[in-house]
Formats: sequence, C-alpha cells, structure tokens
Amino acid sequence: MRVVVLAGGTGGAKLAAGFQDVIGADLTVIANTGDDTEVHGLRVCPDPDLVTYWLAGRIDEERGWGIRGDGFVVHEQLEELGAPGWFRLSDRDLATCLYRTHFLAEGGTLTAAQAQIARALGASATVLPACEEPIRTKIHTPAGERGLQEFLIVDGAAAPIEGVTVDGLPEARPTPEVRAALAEADAVVIGPSNPVISIGPILAIPGMREAIADAPGPVVAVSPFVAGRAVKGPTEAFMAAVGRPVSAAGVASLYTGLLDGMVVDSGDPDPPPADLRTLSCPTLMEGAAGRRALAERVLEFAQELR
Repeated sequence: MRVVVLAGGTGGAKLAAGFQDVIGADLTVIANTGDDTEVHGLRVCPDPDLVTYWLAGRIDEERGWGIRGDGFVVHEQLEELGAPGWFRLSDRDLATCLYRTHFLAEGGTLTAAQAQIARALGASATVLPACEEPIRTKIHTPAGERGLQEFLIVDGAAAPIEGVTVDGLPEARPTPEVRAALAEADAVVIGPSNPVISIGPILAIPGMREAIADAPGPVVAVSPFVAGRAVKGPTEAFMAAVGRPVSAAGVASLYTGLLDGMVVDSGDPDPPPADLRTLSCPTLMEGAAGRRALAERVLEFAQELR
C-alpha cells in the first residue's frame, strides 16, 4: 500500500517510523511547516527534520528532538559570543539547517532540500514539506502575539492561549509533490499529532483539504490521546483554546469532512466519535515494536475501510 501520513511533532513522527518499518519506500510523510523559524540566519524546519531523524534512526529519543549523541559546541560558542541562546541547535542539527539554507539561497526548493537531507541520512520514506511558501503559526496570549517556538520554548507553553493563527496562508499552496502523493495514496493517515498546531497548519493551506478529500484511498485519523490524556506537549491546552473537547471526538471535529475512520486508544474513557467507523486498540507506541504494531493496526483498518 502507498500510504501518506500527515505529521508534526513526536506522535506523528513515531507513527511514521512504524509505517516505514512496514512499507518502506511506499510511505510519504507530509510534514508541518508552520513551526519553521529563523535561527542565527538559518532556515530551521523543526517538524520536517524531526520526522526525518525518526525515519533515519538518528533521533535522540531521550530529549525527544535533535540527533542522538550530538553535542552543542557551536551553540555554546555562539551564546558566549552574545548570540541569543533560547533556541538550541546541536552541532549536526545545525549542519542540517546550514545545508538547507545554502540550498535555498542557491535557488533550490524546500522540497528538494528535505529530500536530499532524508536520503543522505538514510531514510527510505519520502518527507515532503507541506508547502514551499513560508507559513508561521502565531499564538495569541494576554501579553500579545508570540511565534510558536517562542511560546513553546521561552514561555514554556505556560501563558493562557487566546487564539491561534497562521501567517502566510493566502499565498501558500500544496506542492506538486504533495498533490501527487495524495492523488496516488491507497490510504491517508492523519497522525497522532497536536491537531491545532501540528496538523491544523497543514489542513489550513488553501487546497489541501480538497486534495486530501480527493485521494482515492480512505482517510484515517489516529487520536493523540492515550487513556484520555495527551502523551506529551500542550495538546489539551490547545484543544481547550479552540473550544473543542479534549477527546478523540473533539479531534475528529477538527477534521470534519475528511475522515472515513478513526483509531482511538482502547483505554480512552470518552466515547468515540458517533458518526465515524472507529478502531479501538492500544495506541501508546513503546519502542520500535510498539510503533510497528500500531502502524500495522492502522493499515489493517484502512484496508477494511477500502
């Protein structure tokens, strides 16, 4: 099966790694670019790189980001020289961003840059940025508007969330590569990522929802809630901020018009979405075996929906 996964953050990236174990090069991941930022003059793409590091077996699982075993020599020297130090890039992660920035400066595309990064690091699946145009997620707080990275890292995601917007959307479009992958997909899976700040910016790109709805295979979402709670990150706060229940049904309501089915955790105390076919199974991905097991269950469910 040719599978397309929409992902951003750890949950979606882990599931993508499980799918790669099962179907290899038949997997395409559409990664959120609303998290992108500029650090030390470099184009930093946290979600595409996070997905790539998971697929390539390079991720630092203990930290949850960056490359395993990497150091911070360059970052520490920059900080000593007076550069802002709030966004930490380890040395090899910094090299990824240097490569991307030079690639773009020489006229290359973000899509081609990420493809080369994924190939060079050993991923067999394809990683596609959701769009070429810069989009930036902004969080509105009582103190004013904050970029997503500043909100998550500097503010520690502690400030009350009054709203979420994405700058740059009117100019953005799904890339030709994204459209082609969706047009050939035997299944489209919306990963267990934060539905507001990880999946939301992907779906908000003009034309994206239509491209997903037109995909020939079923569209399946995997709930990010395990036993009714988010595994990590501020997913619950963002769901509350957009006025949706902190439940699988609340997540499904953000994907209205797209879904043929949803996978929910067997320990979830809340009722599943009433108007969707659902699969209830353990969704906590513990280790490579757990990631693969969930991917296999989602694939079987998608085949039933076909």
